[in-house]
Amino acid sequence: MVQEVSDARTLLLTHASQLLTLHGGGGPRRWTQMCELAIIADGAVLIVGEKIVAVGKTDELAKHELAKHAEEIDCSGKVVLPGFVDSHTHPVFTVPRLVDFEKRIAGASYEEIAAAGGGIRASLHGVRQSSQATLADHVLRALDEMAAQGTTTVEAKSGYGLSFEAEMKSLEAIREASERWPGTVVSTLLAAHVFPPEYRENHDEYVRLICEEMVPAVSKRKLAQFVDVFCERGAFSMQRAERILRAAIDHRLGVRAHVCQLTSTNLAPLSRLHPASLDHLDFVTDDDVSALARAETVATLLPAANYFLGLRSFPPARKLIDSGVAVALATDYNPGTAPTPSMPFVLSAACTHMKMSPAEAITAATFNGACALRLQARKGSLEPGKDADIAIFDAKDYRELAYWFGVNRCGETFLGGIRRSTSATKQLDIAGRTPVS
Repeated sequence: MVQEVSDARTLLLTHASQLLTLHGGGGPRRWTQMCELAIIADGAVLIVGEKIVAVGKTDELAKHELAKHAEEIDCSGKVVLPGFVDSHTHPVFTVPRLVDFEKRIAGASYEEIAAAGGGIRASLHGVRQSSQATLADHVLRALDEMAAQGTTTVEAKSGYGLSFEAEMKSLEAIREASERWPGTVVSTLLAAHVFPPEYRENHDEYVRLICEEMVPAVSKRKLAQFVDVFCERGAFSMQRAERILRAAIDHRLGVRAHVCQLTSTNLAPLSRLHPASLDHLDFVTDDDVSALARAETVATLLPAANYFLGLRSFPPARKLIDSGVAVALATDYNPGTAPTPSMPFVLSAACTHMKMSPAEAITAATFNGACALRLQARKGSLEPGKDADIAIFDAKDYRELAYWFGVNRCGETFLGGIRRSTSATKQLDIAGRTPVS
């Protein structure tokens, strides 16, 4: 919690070696637009309270009327860019899935592990038995770890409770954690992750529970902004996924989906629902690539999952980008297939394994990530009027963000105006608010 005071502080970030503004249009970036970072050398950002007021060269902003009273932070030798938007995470769990990890090392596949009682269902007991406070504490730790790596906006899914009570508790835990974290959290109901054991023989009844009880309750209590479905062999069929997402739309919730992670499927039925994002897409067909290139839907790729699963193949980023699809990147943070809070690692994996350029990867991890959450009016670029969500990296060239891996070079983040250093726990809220315990 923070204590409010009436006057907002003014902050001036100066002398950034490279200031990546990503200034541009309002829609998701495509084609060569993904390489346009709108870099300002010796850049500066003027912030008042929680908002960016001006962006430009240091000598220009030093003349701004508000700059004379600003607290200055020297960013010499640093890269300054919009905070990462991690648009696909699963933070509501209690313990790592170490048995699954060892089985996978020994050669078991994702589906074999799930059939043996591992996978998503292995996290179910911990979530159902834990209190909301315990889950909220775990989510908050994850959010703090993400912020330390430069992330300022996070999409957070439920999906490991798989009962009415446990899914509502999971979303309440996300809400509680978000109220204790200075960044932005977008909540998603993912009750349609897999079928829980008690509905193994009655799939239609579980779908009814989601559509007629969970979705209305989430909408009424404003517990989520989106509904997600894992549409895959061994999970939810296309017909059931479409029914669930139509129920979400009927209750004025946004929709998104996990698709084509393990197998190929025709995405036309989901595309007609205009989802904000379709995620994974490892086995997307050429016809669906063409359709996505004509749509506002963002393709969110999750290479950390492929890395952790030990797969040789990765999502077809080059095909998607070269076809005109808007591509975003996210961690897929979860206990089974992507236990990483690090967007810089995702940038590295995207460049080395999916052949994205560093500039494309940064655009995908910032502005297009914001588009995947429909937050591009506030997030994803450094422009006047947008939220003061900023990451500062110990690097002179933006390409270093994807070059270095296994080490955190993020020195500071600003989350809605609150300054956090990765080397200290002390927080300074430039909006003039002093954090209290």
